[in-house]
Amino acid sequence: MVTNCILNGTAAFAFLLATASGVAQAQASDKSTPAAPVKQKHAYYIDPQILNLAASIPAPPDPGSPQFKAELAEVHRIESERTPAQVAAAQGDDREEDIFIYRGVVGDQFTAANFPILAELSAHVHNDEPVEGNPIKDHFKRQRPYQFDKSLHPVCKTTDQPDSYPSGHTITGYLLALTLIQMLPEKQSEILTRADYYAHNRLVCGVHYESDLKASQRVAYAEFGYLLATPRFQRDLTRGGEELRTRLGLQPLSKEPE
Repeated sequence: MVTNCILNGTAAFAFLLATASGVAQAQASDKSTPAAPVKQKHAYYIDPQILNLAASIPAPPDPGSPQFKAELAEVHRIESERTPAQVAAAQGDDREEDIFIYRGVVGDQFTAANFPILAELSAHVHNDEPVEGNPIKDHFKRQRPYQFDKSLHPVCKTTDQPDSYPSGHTITGYLLALTLIQMLPEKQSEILTRADYYAHNRLVCGVHYESDLKASQRVAYAEFGYLLATPRFQRDLTRGGEELRTRLGLQPLSKEPE
């Protein structure tokens, strides 16, 4: 079962709309010169001076708290029950951080080779994820489950850094889900379901806690609200949507899709 820590679709989209409105107002009022790129990556869409989320994300549960103990127990439970097929799926998601993780929703033809404009858009969105995610990771310095509890056996890529909170994979997964929904709104439910499974697979991997995923989703929705108010992203989204719908044989979207 997918973790129940993820915000439901209605709540998540309400959060996105509120964030998008606030970010648009902030951008409209900001007349300063764009900030220099952050050290982690050269930002493509994001201005980290305008979008600084570290102070707005709640701290992860304290290691002595009942919530933390419950989350750690859940990681143990998932490890004890995961099947070879679940491990293989989680490892596949661990290796892939692009929009084509949604090929199961769109179709087998949904590949970077067939959709080069979308591949470029996806790469830029993924590039900008650590612009927001890494400062939050560095702020909280939360140990990964296997760093805290040496009896755990993660099955995906590991790190020595205490950077569990939030999950970069999960931020990317939801950012790309929301991007794809803008271009393929008729598949919204299926896309969000796949995004939830992509996030849950970080637990199957044994490399995150449930609260990491919930924080990551909030970061992703806030960041996507910012992206929607960014002309460069709007341009790339339009181009990507035209490529996607044309090659899938779908009718173009109206200028203001419902």
